[in-house]
Amino acid sequence: MAADTGTTDTEGLGDGGDPDAGVGSGPATGTFAGLLLELRARAGLSQEELAHASGVSVRALADLERARTRGPQRRTVQALADGLGLDPAGAAALEAAARPGRSRPRPRTHPAQSAPTTGPGTPLDDASGATPPPPPPPHSPSPTSASVTAPASAPVHHPLALPRDLGDFTARGPALDALRVLAEGLDPARPPVSVMTGQPGLGKTSLAVHAAHRLAPYFPDGQYALDLRGMDPEPVTPREALGRLLRALGVPDRSVPAGTPDRAGLLRSVLADRRVLLLLDNAVHEEQVHPLLPGTGHSLTLVTSRHSLAGLSAVHRTHLAPLRREEAVELLTRILGPERVRAEAQAARDLADLCGCLPLAVRIAGQRLAARPGERLGKLAARLAAEGQRLDGLQAGGLKVRAAFALSYERLKPESRRLLRRAALAAGPGFGPETLGLLADLPKAAAAAGAEELVDAGLLQPDPAAERYRFHDLLRLFAAERLAAEDGAGRRAAALDRTADWLLGRATAAALRFDADRHEETSGTDPDPATAPVERAAARAWLEAERDQWLAALRRAAATGRHRQVIDTARAMHWFSDLTQHWEEWAEVFRLAVESARALGSRPDEAVQLNFLAWAHSLCLHDHAGALAVADEALAVARELGDGLQTGWALGYGAAALHRIGRTEESLARFREAAARLRAESCGQARLAELTVLNAMGHNLRQYGHAEEALAIHRRIEAVCLAGIPGQPDLVEMYLASARQQIGNDLAALGRPAEAEAPLRQALAYFESARMTAWTEPARLDLGIVLRTLARGPEARRVLATAQAALAAMNSPRQAEAAAELGFLEEGGHRPAS
Repeated sequence: MAADTGTTDTEGLGDGGDPDAGVGSGPATGTFAGLLLELRARAGLSQEELAHASGVSVRALADLERARTRGPQRRTVQALADGLGLDPAGAAALEAAARPGRSRPRPRTHPAQSAPTTGPGTPLDDASGATPPPPPPPHSPSPTSASVTAPASAPVHHPLALPRDLGDFTARGPALDALRVLAEGLDPARPPVSVMTGQPGLGKTSLAVHAAHRLAPYFPDGQYALDLRGMDPEPVTPREALGRLLRALGVPDRSVPAGTPDRAGLLRSVLADRRVLLLLDNAVHEEQVHPLLPGTGHSLTLVTSRHSLAGLSAVHRTHLAPLRREEAVELLTRILGPERVRAEAQAARDLADLCGCLPLAVRIAGQRLAARPGERLGKLAARLAAEGQRLDGLQAGGLKVRAAFALSYERLKPESRRLLRRAALAAGPGFGPETLGLLADLPKAAAAAGAEELVDAGLLQPDPAAERYRFHDLLRLFAAERLAAEDGAGRRAAALDRTADWLLGRATAAALRFDADRHEETSGTDPDPATAPVERAAARAWLEAERDQWLAALRRAAATGRHRQVIDTARAMHWFSDLTQHWEEWAEVFRLAVESARALGSRPDEAVQLNFLAWAHSLCLHDHAGALAVADEALAVARELGDGLQTGWALGYGAAALHRIGRTEESLARFREAAARLRAESCGQARLAELTVLNAMGHNLRQYGHAEEALAIHRRIEAVCLAGIPGQPDLVEMYLASARQQIGNDLAALGRPAEAEAPLRQALAYFESARMTAWTEPARLDLGIVLRTLARGPEARRVLATAQAALAAMNSPRQAEAAAELGFLEEGGHRPAS
């Protein structure tokens, strides 16, 4: 049987006792409770261990240490002294501390008001009149006497109470569900720790506070929130944090050890017997958090930080991202009310986008509008649309997006601050350490290490698959502000010019890998041959990944008068552009090169670049009138120069444009003139140009109803390619695949679909292997049409659906044709291939 606790001499919180003697504030220095807690800590015993040694139940022991039970009877004190191994002097001191609690007069209690019993055999320590603990929340593990040491109904008074929850808290459902699962499945041998990280303004603290309030019923011994002030110049030290936690948990000042390790050990001992939720907000690093974590027991610890805290092992992690647009609009709705948001639904969506769906920014916008009930949402959206005013507009009272970013920025090392500022000069949504190093004038390795530090600080976002980084939109604006304030115009210009020179050198060398005539020039072009991509696949990967960067470098070179560099880069891109003709940017590349050629007065360069530009207008922009106009300009310059090759190209591009705008006879006449002009030239480039012209002319003849003549032309091209063209092995394969695509279409038009399938599959296989998306999908569409004609419905449907989706993604004019074919197939129709 448990020892007598002297319950008749106690006063709990419900009996009008000292309101400061609750769970949170703990016993005052010099009380029996404080001395008992100190003696147990010195002995290194948990409550369970002392209960076993003394025969006093865990619940009675917990009530004694929290001063809910005062003045225990002598035999209880002696049992505790024995369990603690006290000498006579220690036992006497413990008895002396208990005596004042017994001296108060026993209140008269009517029998009807006697403490209730739960039946025969109720332990004496349960007769104190305290409300028994409620049943655990649904699905939570049933608490034992060791895990629940305070009634859930008892008020918890302490200086680390949770902050107020937000009544309009929005979204984060999966994160909240995961935390609930942690609380329900809590293993006392490994008390869980959940770390919430992410960039400034994502609402990490709001989520943690909201979760703590929701999870409070699982932790009846209290919830404690401690701001570790990780963004302050001097964050809270582990020693200071431990002292504040221990005092809030009821440890008297004189019992708090001096050293950090001893304080950490005492915290683990105290928490081992309690069901507590700890919220450690705004941590600066792992070393600050480690000593504050429970070792065993039924506690849950929530940690928030702008840093990744990657050194914390075996923790649950929640990396927050910006809200989805609909969630951001929902937050605005909860702040402003549904009627106001519904009245300006598009403006609300615009505001969400302009805030980058960052919770802090959305809340600021909402609260600013809430304070001005007559102001239109569209007015604020119009102001925020101006990038230079956006951060100014995102402030409401003491809430400022700029201030939230500045806290993280000021904690960075000077070199990291420079790296963040210079990253704002990078073009496009993403950039690699190479570009970052060039802009910041750092080696690539140092830039990569610095970028990872910025990721850990929540100021850059990493690409999940590649070594690349990106800004949140608002952080980019902040970095650009700091750049303008801290880096002079001369430094910014030098950084951009240095980066542009290097990137255009690398881009030119990589593009020349695809030019059979100039492949050998690559060795002397790249600015860093040791790291240059050698194989075509690597060169293509670099050109695609860094497209935004080298395009920006080309614009910079054109704007600063480096015209020869612009022309050389554009000319190197010619054959690579054929592989990626779905890039609309090619029109800008070749337009800049035309302007540079004219600035230098170089008519030969002008003729070449005008032809490239005519191609881009036709195949990249699908602007056929524009293509014809540019082709006519190229034709005039080429004829003036007497350049047969460029004359033939200009005639061919003009013929293709005339066909697409419906001027059939003129188109055929120009095609025939172009073929004749090119046939007279002896160079390998002229042979390829002639094959291009013949291929297009055959395509048009088929569309004009002359499929037999078209088939003869395409068979002739196939034969030339199979025989080979000296010096052009790789390009000949591409021309052969193109001819076979046309042969398949010719055969289909002649009513021979069974024969058409094989050449179309050959063409498709080559285009896919070469990753020529703009060529692959039209060939796939042609194959799908033939399969539909052959009544192979399921296969045709799969092929056509794939083609339709890809053509739509490229904004190809043939996407409508693919959709129509699919629709016809769904209707069960059969029609001949056209």
